Amino acid sequence: MFLNLTRQKIESPIFSKLNQNNFLRIYRWNPYLAISPYFSIYPINFNKCGPMMLDALIHIKETQDSTLTFRRSCREGICGSCAMNINGVNTLACLNVINTKMQFLTVYPLPHMKIIKDLVPDLTNFYKQYSLIKPWLTKVLVSDKENLQSIVDRSKLNGLYECILCACCSSSCPSYWWNSDKYLGPAILLQAYRWIVDSRDFSKIQRLKFLNNSMRLFRCHSILNCTKACPKSLDPGSVINSLKFEIFHLGERN
Repeated sequence: MFLNLTRQKIESPIFSKLNQNNFLRIYRWNPYLAISPYFSIYPINFNKCGPMMLDALIHIKETQDSTLTFRRSCREGICGSCAMNINGVNTLACLNVINTKMQFLTVYPLPHMKIIKDLVPDLTNFYKQYSLIKPWLTKVLVSDKENLQSIVDRSKLNGLYECILCACCSSSCPSYWWNSDKYLGPAILLQAYRWIVDSRDFSKIQRLKFLNNSMRLFRCHSILNCTKACPKSLDPGSVINSLKFEIFHLGERN
C-alpha cells in the first residue's frame, strides 16, 4: 500500500503518530495519464532492504508498487543508469547510502530534464550532444606498428576517462538548464577534453575550433555545481577552464 499525497499534505497530522517509521517521498509522472506530477509516499523499513537508495527503490517496486519506474543496471556505480536527485543532490542511487535518521527522504528525477516516466529522464539530447564531439580517435598515425602511449601521456587521461555519462553534473548546471539546446554542458565538455589531450589523436585543432563558440563552451560561468555533483569525484569545472585556456592559446598561435 502507498499514499499519493501532494507536497502540501506531507506534514499532515496523520504522520505524527508514525514517527517510528521512515518514508520515501517519490516524484511520479505518467505521460499516459491526464494528471499533473505528484508525490507517492511509501512507508519503508530499512532493516528489510539493503543500505543504498537503489535497494530501497527496488524493495518498494517489488513489495508495494510495481508501477514505480526508474532506470538501473550495474548497481556498482559504473553504468550511470540510476542517476537521480536524492534529498536535493544529484547522485547515483546505487552509491547513495540511506540516511535512516531522516523520517522523509525525497527522490526526484534529474532536474530540468524532460521526463519519460517517474524517475527516468530523457537523455536523447544529452547523447546527441555527446556524438557531436566525435568521442573516438578521428585522425591517427598510420603505421604498421601499434600506436603506443607513454606513461606520461596516458596519465593525462586520468580524471577524464572515468566519466560514466550519468548526467548528474550537466543537470546541476544552471547554464545547461536554460541552454541545453546549445550549451554542451560539463559532462560533454569533459569528454571532449579527454579526446583533445589523447596523444594518439591528431585532430586537436579541429576539435578546439568546434568548441570555440559562445554557446558550446563559453556559456560556462564557473559556478562549479558540476564538480560538487559528480558521483565519481571528477572535476569538470577545472576541465572546462583548461579547454578555455587551450582555445585562447590556439588564438594566439593563429
